[in-house]
Parts: sequence; structure tokens; C-alpha cells
Amino acid sequence: MNHPNFVILFVNDPRHSAAFYGDLLGAEPVELSDTFALFNLQSGMRLGLWSRHTVQPPLSSDGNAAEITFIKETDSEVDACHRTWTDKGLPILQEPTVMDFGRTFLAADPDGYRLRVYAFHG
Repeated sequence: MNHPNFVILFVNDPRHSAAFYGDLLGAEPVELSDTFALFNLQSGMRLGLWSRHTVQPPLSSDGNAAEITFIKETDSEVDACHRTWTDKGLPILQEPTVMDFGRTFLAADPDGYRLRVYAFHG
């Protein structure tokens, strides 16, 4: 059985994006160069940041129509994360709100990828 364990985002500057995600995730990349950065996350997932200018084969579009999600246990944790990310200067695309799946907000990384935080309401 195949299980996804790796996400790659195509970014303008892997070193800049690695600094952003390092701060956001509280982690250091296990690999870092001008063309690629890699994080091993506590969940077992890996996050790669590959230069959109050197990826092979070349991209056929902007390629940033993706969303990384971060689950929280409670609505108050969602709100606390929103305050932290706002203080860090992340662009907030959606203020905290309740949707059919739970309380959520949406921010963006330096390349425009969407970063959704939510607490599931089952």
C-alpha cells in the first residue's frame, strides 16, 4: 500500500522559504541549498522546497494552487495561532471564522501558498 509522505512546494528562493518555514514550524531543515530545502516533520511527513527556476521538467504554470493544513485541538488554539502568525507578519487571507468543518483561518507563505489552521468540529 502506498502512503503519501512528502510534499514539495515550488518556491522562488528555497533559502528564504526555508527560513520562513523554519520559524513557522520551529524546526531546522535537514537539507539546505540554493535550489532545495528539506524538513522532516514530527508527523513523519517531509516538506521539500524546490526552486521553481531549476525544477526539471520545468513547471508549466505558477504551480502555487495548494494549501498546507495545520490541525489544532480547540478553537482557542486556532485563535492563538492566528495572533502569533499575525504578529510574525504573515498575510492573513481569511480571518478566524467558523465554517462547516470547524473554526479556521487562512494565511499565506512568501510564495502565495495557502496555510490553513483549523479545529475540527465533528
